[in-house]
Amino acid sequence: MTHNFDSTVLREYDIRGIIGETLGADDARAIGRGFATLLRRAGGQKVAVGYDGRVSSPMLEHALVEGLTASGCDVVTIGLGATPMLYYAEASGEDVDGGIQITGSHNPANYNGFKMVFQGRPFFGSDIQKLGEMAAAGDWDDGSGSVESRAILGEYVERLLMGLGDVDRAALADLRVGWDAGNGAAGPALEMLAAKLPGEHHLLYTDVDGNFPNHHPDPTVEENLADLRALVAEKNLHFGVAFDGDGDRIGAIDGEGRVIWGDQLLMIYAEDTLKTRPGATVIADVKASRALFERISECGGKPLMWKTGHSLVKSKMKETGSPLAGEMSGHVFFADEYYGYDDALYAGVRLIAASARLGRSVTELRGAMPAMVNTPELRFQVDESRKFAAIREVEERLANSDSDVDGTDGVRVTTPDGWWLLRASNTQDVLVARAESDSEEGLARLMAQIDEQLALSGLERGESVGH
Repeated sequence: MTHNFDSTVLREYDIRGIIGETLGADDARAIGRGFATLLRRAGGQKVAVGYDGRVSSPMLEHALVEGLTASGCDVVTIGLGATPMLYYAEASGEDVDGGIQITGSHNPANYNGFKMVFQGRPFFGSDIQKLGEMAAAGDWDDGSGSVESRAILGEYVERLLMGLGDVDRAALADLRVGWDAGNGAAGPALEMLAAKLPGEHHLLYTDVDGNFPNHHPDPTVEENLADLRALVAEKNLHFGVAFDGDGDRIGAIDGEGRVIWGDQLLMIYAEDTLKTRPGATVIADVKASRALFERISECGGKPLMWKTGHSLVKSKMKETGSPLAGEMSGHVFFADEYYGYDDALYAGVRLIAASARLGRSVTELRGAMPAMVNTPELRFQVDESRKFAAIREVEERLANSDSDVDGTDGVRVTTPDGWWLLRASNTQDVLVARAESDSEEGLARLMAQIDEQLALSGLERGESVGH
């Protein structure tokens, strides 16, 4: 028996498709067969499986479990929950060798997909392509695994609470925080967590609804924070936290309604973490502000700029022993007192703890940050066959100039005006651009350089497209 996946489904960091068009039960079954075969061949036996709140998730879970057991793996089902709860089940379960979360993350409601962990490491890139090759060849082992259910929500929430660390709970009695689960999978854990946290907590949209009736669950898009901003203003709260659809990315606003972007959150976490981990490496992706890298140095850390992509960042953390990393997209990874994966609920708890330990409110911490003028992430359509080639052309042209170029992931060019970035997306047929300066005039000059490089490769920026 063999299976062929739609060409768009097996991505760099995860597996993702449109239900009924490019992704269905047969795909889930084939993923289970391939993953179980690889795990057993590597000496593993048991896989934890969880799913998010999308309408299609239970159907995919059923087929995935069929595939896993048919190739001889035992399965632990943990039910509906956030992706980091699945990561927790894999990281904390002594008898668990791998994990698969069924999730469409922050994509529209008709999408779904899979995020995977294999013997404690991210499963991505060539691993995912291997599943496709095995399916096409029918290279699957046969077996008959068992299925058991584990209720771990309560245990997971208790572990989240440990993120407060040594902070005096009584000192947090006057804390007032707003939270927006966006009808995503983090809702039940958030309700349980907020009931146990000190202070006053106001929750939005904790009912899990895969149709996302209130707003799209992507906290990096400012318009999706409008309801949280209104709540913080109405209740005079200290700050607000929002999650994406599967709870692995965080968004935040301060008490004045200002967005605290991913790299700005990392500035707060880095200052707090480096107090107890002096000299440690802190990793951020190539889209992050220069102000972040400078702040890490000021706080006694070693800043490391790395490639965009949660799997790539997690792998680099393991390699360098870094206690903290983050991306502009709101993935924040704590290996300091935690497991090194991206957990937005834990990041929310750590924001409370960091503010308390640093002795400054989140609003004060945000207000002290340098005012930079920057673009959002600009994404524009480019033919798949051209996207990487165009970046190589830009690299070659700049290699013959006196530009200050970093080629970690695409091209990041530093000039007296600031910096600009041009990189190819690993998951879509788009190029991504970003620029940052300390003045509007400087930003305009940087954008002109991007447009010039695109024109030399026969491309234009055009209108920005979504994720």
